[in-house]
Amino acid sequence: MASPTSTQVVVALLGTWVGWRVLKRVFARDPFAHIPGPASGSSWLGGNLLDLFDKDGGWDFNFNTAKKYGRVSRIAGFFSAPALYLYDPKALHHIIVKDQNIYEEPDDFIRSNKRTFGLGLLSTLGDHHRKQRKLLNPVFSIAHMKEMTPTFYSVTQKLQKSIAQQVASGETEIDMLQWMTRTALELIGQSGFGYSFDTLEPDAVQHPFGISVKNLFRGLNNPGVILTRVTIWPYVFNFGSPKFQRWVVDTLPWKALHEVRDMVDVMHNTSVDIFEATKRSLARGEDPSTRIGGGKDIMSILIKANSSASEEDKLPDSELIAQISTLTFAAMDTTSNALARILDLLSLHPEIQDKVREEVTNAHEEHGAELDYETVMALPWLDAVCRESLRLYPSGPTTMRTAREDVMLPLSEPILSKSGKEVNEILIPSGTNIIISILSCNRDPKIWGPDADKWKPERWMKPLPGSVADAKVPGVYSHLMTFLGGGRACIGFKFSQLEMKVVLSLLIQSFTFSPSGKKIIWEMNAIVQPTTEDAELSATGDRKLQLPLKVSLVDRK
Repeated sequence: MASPTSTQVVVALLGTWVGWRVLKRVFARDPFAHIPGPASGSSWLGGNLLDLFDKDGGWDFNFNTAKKYGRVSRIAGFFSAPALYLYDPKALHHIIVKDQNIYEEPDDFIRSNKRTFGLGLLSTLGDHHRKQRKLLNPVFSIAHMKEMTPTFYSVTQKLQKSIAQQVASGETEIDMLQWMTRTALELIGQSGFGYSFDTLEPDAVQHPFGISVKNLFRGLNNPGVILTRVTIWPYVFNFGSPKFQRWVVDTLPWKALHEVRDMVDVMHNTSVDIFEATKRSLARGEDPSTRIGGGKDIMSILIKANSSASEEDKLPDSELIAQISTLTFAAMDTTSNALARILDLLSLHPEIQDKVREEVTNAHEEHGAELDYETVMALPWLDAVCRESLRLYPSGPTTMRTAREDVMLPLSEPILSKSGKEVNEILIPSGTNIIISILSCNRDPKIWGPDADKWKPERWMKPLPGSVADAKVPGVYSHLMTFLGGGRACIGFKFSQLEMKVVLSLLIQSFTFSPSGKKIIWEMNAIVQPTTEDAELSATGDRKLQLPLKVSLVDRK
């Protein structure tokens, strides 16, 4: 009898898993049957998640669900398993802060991140995560941000010079997303790892590490890759060796999966090179001032801190290496897309752009070419534009948590069940997935008022409504969920804030941005990314990511 082929083995595993999930779903009781919510979607397999995360239609699903059902609704997860979609502030406080050890990232999220980044901050839970965070916290403090501010200006001034070359002959259409991506990568390279990825010259070839990080989210969000992650991968991850896991990925006949594999290889190999170069430099006792970033980069400090840590707190080299891809991914993609969104908004609102330009120009005239940390962070209009843009357009619109045990979830205000009965708390069974809508919480009219869905930076130029503080949204930043909160809040949100303000202050001071006339489409690829209606297509049918804007030198007359 002939042995089964690799494809037959994979199909058999998939069939077994699907059959088990079907039986489990058929005989399971729906704990949220009394809670209103949208119909289960066109796909039994994907439930509402395919609609929720659809790169084009996800916006409408999020907005319509929040508008029709309010702060809590029942949705269907994978295999139509009952799940919740919510943004109730009190519920969020329990999920993100009070009971954060009960509500953790889903198994799929942790498995995927372990294979993508290694055992970094995005791949660990509980005490393991807290141990890593304890070592990393000092390098993201305000004190360290102040020391790194000159590096931020040094990098951004190269960007400023290159764009000036491009527009020297007059107004020019420029893909600003590409520039924001290259700049974000170079900023995390120099200030994070003492490493230069990019000269930031107009015609320089982009580093493959940056290209891989930029395309990773879209690759992981491909339907075929998602299907692999939630069906085949649990078997492979729990029972297979790394060699076997690699064989499975290589064997599966899905181009999108192989593209993600190649991205991960580039990221890992580059991370190892950076780590080993840093270790060699420190071992040789080289003068820190001769290193890129002056020896104040995050990795140099981490390696030194780790070597002097107690055995209990010390991390293995593999976990330090994992932080390189993890921090680059977290720092580059979210911030570069946030900067692109702000430039797009300022191009559409020239009156606000002029206010920011006047403010930053005056600041530079008073303080010189480089502003110190306190000055650049305190500019009112620049700060208002950043806060409002991050409120209305968070780079990550949703996140997910899984209940690890049965638990009661209280609500800020009661919801009405399908029978009209008031519900003040919900029993969450162990294993339930909860979709946290960052987007809907940031736009909640009960918190932000009737103009919550409007981009109005001026709202931050005066005291906010009492309803904002009263809501007690558990976010770490400005009463918003953009950077989350609790023990898994974005560790680098101060880094991101500094980056956005330095880049914007120098660009707006020197250049005028206006729409290109091309229709900009903001895709929900887990991270929101811009493209255009007429963008060229890749081999997998995806539109090229880009943000074309018309750019010209500021008229100083």
